Amino acid sequence: MSRDPDKPPISDEDRELFRDALGDIAPVKPGRRPPRRAPPPPRPRSTEADEAAVIEELLEGDPEEFETGDELLYRRHGIQHAVMRRLRRGHYRCQAELDLHGLFVDVARREVAAFLAEARDAGYRCVRIVHGKGLRSGNRGPVLKSKLALWLRRRDDVLAYCSARPVDGGTGAVYVLLRR
Repeated sequence: MSRDPDKPPISDEDRELFRDALGDIAPVKPGRRPPRRAPPPPRPRSTEADEAAVIEELLEGDPEEFETGDELLYRRHGIQHAVMRRLRRGHYRCQAELDLHGLFVDVARREVAAFLAEARDAGYRCVRIVHGKGLRSGNRGPVLKSKLALWLRRRDDVLAYCSARPVDGGTGAVYVLLRR
């Protein structure tokens, strides 16, 4: 073993103090190590968490949300039945309207987001969005109608929505109640 020339040598007295401090020890004999346990198989934790979240979401559900047939109907938790009844009967004055007829889904989504932002900034309480009945969609049914329902549910500023009265577009339009 070579000695570092920059370090002072260890005196015999220091060596003796060191050995006394260690006490009665024996060097480790080279031998066989105990066999290593096999690692557990990998677990797809992200997948398990995603599946658990989906199951929880399905079981939880939102009792305030329901759709029947062609009619769209949704109310956020805490919105009274009387408010929903007034919205369905058209008692709230629609302060603005957006017509989505003929728009592609990505364009319609941007239009809805911009329209609702403007309505919120203007302090509007109730607006109408015409999505159409999907008569030209063939077997797919009304594409914008289902997409619009999803977009509206995800927005915090939307308290409730429902299909409009026949005079205002029926199942081809929705009244949207906005947070003040």
